[in-house]
Amino acid sequence: MAENNPLEMVKEGLGKIEIAPEVIEVIAGIAASEVKGVATMRGNFATGVAERLGKKSHSKGVRVDLSNNQIIIDVYCVLNFGVSIPKVAKEIQENIRQALLNMTGLETDEINVHIVNINFESQKEPAVEE
Repeated sequence: MAENNPLEMVKEGLGKIEIAPEVIEVIAGIAASEVKGVATMRGNFATGVAERLGKKSHSKGVRVDLSNNQIIIDVYCVLNFGVSIPKVAKEIQENIRQALLNMTGLETDEINVHIVNINFESQKEPAVEE
């Protein structure tokens, strides 16, 4: 979970721009989910209950640390069986980095990818018709 302090961007002539840490979490969560080979993001009990009630949590499985003037992102993913874990992890890092740069102009200091499980459900064999 992110600190509650907004990240202050450059002050311009019209005033300052602040981005809430939750915004960074959502961007990172969506960017990670878009990568081919990612089955789902790991959430906690509260996000699981919320999803069962119909509320989608886009920041599920993402933690943002904004301390010491750094942006450190940790993502917790479940990958599909059979994918190249190093390749998918690198794609997750790159997709998050690009999404944050394009949407906020922010550069990340670290994007740590944690593979917490493998999903075997995508490997089900199709039923044989007789």
